[in-house]
Amino acid sequence: MAAYFLQKYADSPLTITLFEADSRIGGKVHTQKFSSTDITYEVGAAELYDYSRNGCDSLRELVAELGLPTQPMEGWGVVIDGKWIGNLTDFRSAFGDRELQNFIEFHRRAQDQISPHEFYAADHPEGLPAHFANSPFVPFLDRFASPVVRRYIQTLIHSDLATEPRLTSTTYGLQNYLMNDSKYMQLYCIEGGNERLVRELASRIDVETRLNCKVETVFKTESGAIAVESISSDQRDLDEFDYVIVALPHNHLNSVVYSNDRLANAVRKHFEYYNHPAHYLRMTLLFEKPFWRHWMKESYCMLDHFDGCCLYDESLRQPGITQGILGWLVGGDAAERMSHWSDEELLEAALDSLPKELAHGKELLKEGVIKRWIKAVSALPGGNNPPPLHVRHCPEPVEHSHLFFIGDYLFDSTLNGVLDSAEYVAGWIAANLMLPTVTPPNNSTIPFSNVHNSLHKTTKEVLHVNQ
Repeated sequence: MAAYFLQKYADSPLTITLFEADSRIGGKVHTQKFSSTDITYEVGAAELYDYSRNGCDSLRELVAELGLPTQPMEGWGVVIDGKWIGNLTDFRSAFGDRELQNFIEFHRRAQDQISPHEFYAADHPEGLPAHFANSPFVPFLDRFASPVVRRYIQTLIHSDLATEPRLTSTTYGLQNYLMNDSKYMQLYCIEGGNERLVRELASRIDVETRLNCKVETVFKTESGAIAVESISSDQRDLDEFDYVIVALPHNHLNSVVYSNDRLANAVRKHFEYYNHPAHYLRMTLLFEKPFWRHWMKESYCMLDHFDGCCLYDESLRQPGITQGILGWLVGGDAAERMSHWSDEELLEAALDSLPKELAHGKELLKEGVIKRWIKAVSALPGGNNPPPLHVRHCPEPVEHSHLFFIGDYLFDSTLNGVLDSAEYVAGWIAANLMLPTVTPPNNSTIPFSNVHNSLHKTTKEVLHVNQ
């Protein structure tokens, strides 16, 4: 994404090198085939978020620009103690009038805290009202939700949070609750697999891609360039660049040595500030047929198993297939705890979590796969009090102003956040390249705040032109 936007915004050709430690590009966006068939399933990112109802949605526009077909995703069901709760009538039948009124009041208070417009702007705290203090989520739940309503809410949002309410903020907790309200956002996926987005981007950028190439060290040379030392097939290389973007997941930031004490300390503080690890576990099962369609007709529902998990009907993403695919997305402490189980134990646990009326489906199982994403996302993206965007993306601006960091942990732990992060840095670099070179008088230094203000203004102009 960063390379795509760099080439789109720059006013002259760029030479870009992409270092990838894995044998494939895409990271947590990964569509894979079962071993027994050509049918695909999502190993990582399950869906994309559609914010277009409330403003410009850069990811939605990019998907359209690339010509990728999409499918909406909807799911209203929450299953608690075997009861399907899909609307307020179901809620009343399951828990009674008193609990229903408490739930309605909680929903009203959540909307009062975050309006659809504030939800849309939540990744840009400098534009949010003062009441957006990142207080802990648990006191808010304790104050406004009865134990019954709290259990329902936690079941509803647990897999999206990928953590426990005690480990996140009121803002992030309510965001993950309100995302289930269509006034705030909607979900969709890319037909044929979300990884099609990665492949389409890769086909449109002119870069040198080095697969199976691990970056070991980053440092600034005496000439002012940024050096990248990498290793591939026991061969070491040293390359110098004008700009370097570190696009690693948070839990891999420390896999690189950042030479120079000033830079190392800045990256250490960057890592520690955003160090709020959250966990996912995906269990995907292929069946001879979708035997659950009389019970679940939507894209997904929430189950009260594993402290609250999401159950996807992944076969709806592939119209025309006769087989059925169910995907369990487990988050938080349950995911971390269960990650130590064997694949066989996890597949058995997934089957056992099916409602009694679907128990016969166990006999239709053809194949099951497990993917563990431990510490792969953030329980508190943006940190406790998210700093301005330029601070998030450039940890050491004094001597390393050409070294940038991008990632979902800086925004909202979604693919949308990855794009926002990449687009911001690409616009910053492109604007910097367009600025005339100015030598300060008497070898004095220009305060970084002044440089950034100039860059930020120019970046807005660049983005406006390209829009």
